[in-house]
Amino acid sequence: MDWQAARVSFVLALCTAALLLPLGLWLARWLATTAWRGRPVVEALLMLPLLLPPTVVGFYLLSTLGQGSPVGAWLARSFNLRLVFSFEGLLLASLLVNLPFMVQPLQRAFAAIPVSLREAAWVCGLSPWRAFWKIELPLVWPGLLAGVALTMAHTLGEFGVVLMVGGSIAGETRTLSIAIYDRVQAFDLAGAHVMALVLVLCSLAALVLVFAAGRARPLQER
Repeated sequence: MDWQAARVSFVLALCTAALLLPLGLWLARWLATTAWRGRPVVEALLMLPLLLPPTVVGFYLLSTLGQGSPVGAWLARSFNLRLVFSFEGLLLASLLVNLPFMVQPLQRAFAAIPVSLREAAWVCGLSPWRAFWKIELPLVWPGLLAGVALTMAHTLGEFGVVLMVGGSIAGETRTLSIAIYDRVQAFDLAGAHVMALVLVLCSLAALVLVFAAGRARPLQER
């Protein structure tokens, strides 16, 4: 078991979920309630990372953030920040790739809240912000739980984007998925099996949480 890779993977998953949660809440609520005609375009862009091969996403991030690019050169010159082959760059790539996994369950949960319930809260004197905290947020907890679980599980298992943007630097960018690949390349199938089993169990636990949250929603709506 590569404990360094496990630590990097779980820290990356926790940071990704924590940073995406407030953005996911805002974006999901806006998509669920807006009547803007351009919403399908935003939803299509949001889903794009799920359809594109991870190597395509990784290639464009590598081209955009590399030190040979204008953005990468500016970051290195102005902030001494190197995003390619670093944990910070890996985290940025993870945020972009995992945004749909956070937003989609939350969007469905917000869309299930009747408009009349929001209007009743406003009539009772609650501001939109207080109505969100006191009425909406408690109702969307199944979607929130599902979003966090799916985001963390997908982050743990991501391979293509991680390899292209982060590489395989021990203790910094080598995750469990990369470590499994390295062990297979070295014909250490027993070591690869242990780490693969960890990822299988994490994914299974995430799916159990998602389906449990889905079963809880109808009871909540009663």
